[in-house]
Amino acid sequence: MNNQKLVYEGRIVSVSVGRATFPNRKRAQIETVHHPGGAAVVALDKKQRVCLLRQYRPVFKEWIWELPAGKLDPGEPPLTTAQRELAEEAGVKAANWIPLGGIISSPGVFTETVHLFLARDLSRTPPANEEHELIEVHWVPLAQAIERASAGDIDDSKSVAGLFRASRYIKGKRKGD
Repeated sequence: MNNQKLVYEGRIVSVSVGRATFPNRKRAQIETVHHPGGAAVVALDKKQRVCLLRQYRPVFKEWIWELPAGKLDPGEPPLTTAQRELAEEAGVKAANWIPLGGIISSPGVFTETVHLFLARDLSRTPPANEEHELIEVHWVPLAQAIERASAGDIDDSKSVAGLFRASRYIKGKRKGD
C-alpha cells in the first residue's frame, strides 16, 4: 500500500488508510486493520473430546463457542502462543503438537493470520484466566463439535476451521496407520 497514514493505534490493533495499486494498475483507497496474528488450539483428549470455551464477547454482547486461542505477543512464535493460551484458558498442556496451517480472518481489511494447532497427549495445569475474559471450559465429543459447527451453533471462524482441519487430519491418520 502506498502513502499509508496511521489513523489509530490501540493496545491490540492499529488502523491505517492509504492508496493501493493492484496488479492491473488500478488504484483504490483502502483501510487496513493491523493485527499481530494469533493461534488457536484443537485440544483433543483420549476420549476424543475437544476443549471448547463458552466465552462472553462484549463486542457481540453474547456468549460465543470457541477454541482456546489468543494473539501473538511481539516476537512470539505461534506454537508458543498456542501453548500459553491452552494453559491459561483451559488449564491444559499437551505433549504432542501438530500444525494445521493458518487462516486469514478477514482479508479485505485485517492483516491477521490465525495459526491452528492440534494438541494431544493432554495433562492438567493450573488455568490463569485474564481479568478481561469470562470463560467456561467444556469438553465435547469431536463428532458433536463438528456437527455443531456444520449446523452453525459454533460460528467463530477460527474454531470452525480448526475443528474441520483437525477432523480431516485425524481421519487421514487413521487411514494411513
